[in-house]
Amino acid sequence: MASKTKQGSAFVETVKTIVYALLIAGVFRTLFFQPFWIPSGSMKDTLLIGDFLFVNKMAYGYSYASCPSIRIPAIGINLDAEKLCGFLKRDEGRFLGREPERGDVVVFRHPVTGADFIKRLIGLPGDRIQMINGVLNINGTPVKLEDAGYFEEISEPQGPQGYRPRCENGPVGEGGSCLKSRKIETLPNGVSHDILNIGDQASDHTGVYTVPEGYYFFMGDNRDNSADSRLPQAAGGVGFVPAENLVGRADRIMFSSAGRSMLFFWTWRGDRFFKAIK
Repeated sequence: MASKTKQGSAFVETVKTIVYALLIAGVFRTLFFQPFWIPSGSMKDTLLIGDFLFVNKMAYGYSYASCPSIRIPAIGINLDAEKLCGFLKRDEGRFLGREPERGDVVVFRHPVTGADFIKRLIGLPGDRIQMINGVLNINGTPVKLEDAGYFEEISEPQGPQGYRPRCENGPVGEGGSCLKSRKIETLPNGVSHDILNIGDQASDHTGVYTVPEGYYFFMGDNRDNSADSRLPQAAGGVGFVPAENLVGRADRIMFSSAGRSMLFFWTWRGDRFFKAIK
C-alpha cells in the first residue's frame, strides 16, 4: 500500500511540475519574448527563410496581441489570441505603451486573419506614403538610395514549405544562380537597410496612402515579393495595421537553417547565429 501511495504522489508531483513549467513558459512568452520562425522570403535579405528569432514584447508595451495563440491542429486546438485575451482591448491604447520607431522590424497580427506577420515599419500615423517608379516617397520626399550590388541565392526549394525564390534574372533552372539587385535605403530618421528588386510591377507605382491616427504602414524589404500595407486586406495584403495589433520588435536572429528541418545540421547558417537585425 505504501508503494502505491508513493507512486501516486510521484505522479501528482510530475503533473504539477509539468503544469508549473507550462505556466512559467506561458508567462515568459506573453510578457517578455516570443519565438518566431521566418516562413517566407518577404524580408530578404534582412531575414531569410529559416531564421529563428525572439520577438521583444516589452518594446511597445502590451495589448491583447501580446497573448499567444494556441494552435495544435493534430488534436483540434485552435485558440486565437483575441479569443483568449480580447478582454484586454482598451480605448486608451496599449498598457505601458511606447511608440515604435520608423525602420523597426516588427511582428504584428494581421488585422483580419490574426496570423503573425513580420515587416518593416515605414509609415507612422499621419504620414503620406507612395511608391513612384519603385522608389519609396514619405511625405512627398523620396528616400535616399545607394546601389549595393546583387543579392545571390541558389534557385531551389527553400524551407519546410519548399518556396522557390523569384529572380530578377529569371527564369533560372534548378541549382542556378538567382539574382536580385540590391540597394541601401535610408529612411528620414537615418535608419538604413537593404531592399531587393525583382522587376517592374504594380506595387512599384501606387497612389498616396495617408496613414490614419492609431495605425501603421508596413512593407517587406524584398519589395517585389511582399504582401504588405501596399495591398488592401481584400486583395491579400495587410492594409493599415492598428497599434493594438503590434506584438513586438525583432532585434536579433538566434539561429538559422537553410534546410527543410532545423535538425539538418549540415544546412545551418553559422554566420547568422546571434546576428543583430538592422
